[in-house]
Amino acid sequence: MKRLKAIASLALAATMVFGLAACGGDKGASTDGAATTDNAATTDTAAVEEEPATLSDDGQVLNIYCWNEEFKSRVTDHYPGYEEVDATTGKIGDVTVKWNITANENNAYQNNLDENLLKQADASADDKIDIFLVEADYALKYVDTPYAVALDELGITDADLSDQYTYTQDVVKSSTGRIKGSSWQACSAGLIYNREAAKEILGTDDPAEVQAAVADWDKYVETAKAAQEKGYVMCSVNDTYRTYSNNVSGKWVQDGKVVIDKNIDKWVDDSKELVDAKAENTYDLWGDDWAKGKKPEGKTFCYFGPAWFFNFCLDADADGTIANKGGWGYCEGPQGYFWGGTWICAANGTDNSSLVKEMILTMTTDKDVLKEIATADADCVNSKSVLADLASSDDGNIALLGGQNPYEQLAKGAESVDLSNLSAYDQGCNEEFQKAMKNYFEGNATKDEALDQFKKAIKEKYPEVTTD
Repeated sequence: MKRLKAIASLALAATMVFGLAACGGDKGASTDGAATTDNAATTDTAAVEEEPATLSDDGQVLNIYCWNEEFKSRVTDHYPGYEEVDATTGKIGDVTVKWNITANENNAYQNNLDENLLKQADASADDKIDIFLVEADYALKYVDTPYAVALDELGITDADLSDQYTYTQDVVKSSTGRIKGSSWQACSAGLIYNREAAKEILGTDDPAEVQAAVADWDKYVETAKAAQEKGYVMCSVNDTYRTYSNNVSGKWVQDGKVVIDKNIDKWVDDSKELVDAKAENTYDLWGDDWAKGKKPEGKTFCYFGPAWFFNFCLDADADGTIANKGGWGYCEGPQGYFWGGTWICAANGTDNSSLVKEMILTMTTDKDVLKEIATADADCVNSKSVLADLASSDDGNIALLGGQNPYEQLAKGAESVDLSNLSAYDQGCNEEFQKAMKNYFEGNATKDEALDQFKKAIKEKYPEVTTD
């Protein structure tokens, strides 16, 4: 364990100094050397030789680190034998489950996780991290260190994972090809549209007809302008960004230089055209103005999102919302893409390795559990056979989508996700690019001035790259 501490501390410290990225728009400066999204870069942690993980089964407390209630709710509702004690505690047999939940805001979750991972080798039995969760945008930060256990060391085989979508394994695959996490979700995403708005603008709310009207970006722009003429705004420019950015031809940083892909540049030009035409707005995701589109009076044609967007973002349980009335529809949109997802990682040094293995297998490979998650929570689960079953039966019908079954489209999208251009710079570059371009869209800077602002911000965040 001492050698693990020395190797792993060096590896994770490297990722903390240079950071590997964070997700979802929550960022902030580091404190006391903790990880930060503001200093992200690639590292050579994969070159650090890893010894076999330190695993045991004599623990009495299962410590799970995460950033919100999503995984906790999945376990509480669907893990066989789980008993809830209170908001932060549960029981599985004789083992006490402790939920260590720290919000993502200002990178607090990663900071807290990093601080405690660095203490893992010397932590008392009841305080050792057993499971921690990661998101796609910063998974590599942990996957390429000894702190995350390769699933094969837990006894989880390729056969156990054979029904999962390949991209969900690629996200948590180390530089040496070892899978170090597993997800219950497949987060292919599409366009979620207001059915009443579609009827007014297109004369139909049929998903196939709506898809035809947004089948590529040129058609999308035409439909957006038609929506504006009917008194609607299509969406925010920030809603479409991930669709463009997931379909680039190269990585953000190539040979040490920042490269703005032609598809990212197309997002700028398309968005500027639509903002000037008052067919899109510049609202920040999750803000109050952006959220008004969840109600009919918000006059928003669509949002872009994956299946987790359905329940977590559309307020189906709130009176007066479009979702509450089953008023949304779903189609693939102009380009396929994915957004988000949560991966379960086993922490090196866990003293509940058998239970960790069982939890990973149950929550991410048990078909009965996965189907239950899909039908109860309107989630898109990481199982090809379960999604095929849902797509061909009424079990896949979703009330907030007016009874539509979106699983055939979601499964098709999950098969087509391409991660070849995923990099450690994505989160920082994407955030700073959107922030700079907002000045251009709102008329506070020319395009060239906004690009200069972006390049300056990137040089501050990643001093090792060039921008010219």
